[in-house]
Amino acid sequence: MDKELVLAKLESLYRCIQRVESQHITSLEELQLSLDKQDIAILNLERAVQLCVDIASHILADAGGPVPDTMAGTFQALVTQGILDEALGEKLKKSVGFRNIAIHQYQDINHKILFAVITEHLQDFKDFAKAVLVLQNA
Repeated sequence: MDKELVLAKLESLYRCIQRVESQHITSLEELQLSLDKQDIAILNLERAVQLCVDIASHILADAGGPVPDTMAGTFQALVTQGILDEALGEKLKKSVGFRNIAIHQYQDINHKILFAVITEHLQDFKDFAKAVLVLQNA
């Protein structure tokens, strides 16, 4: 596994998370009233999901097995290999759905869902990074 590549992607992932956290979004109303906060959160969440998929694909390719042809499938494959636990794998698979809506149907983003991701699910990306670091150090 190209540890330097994975570490660089993890650093980018942490920057995305920090960028969202730096907005200090504490209420749904605050989010709805600020296009800047919406844009910063959405863009960085899209990037975070993509970085996780890229890292997962890299891990799977390095393991020599087939790389799934769907983004969500990469997380399921990591669950199957015991790299991620089932609960985290499910959360990350759902993040792919959010990413797809954010990219393809930006105007239709449900602010309640965006707020929930910001306030309740940034830890999922951090947990993914921790699992990857454990794998790298094994």
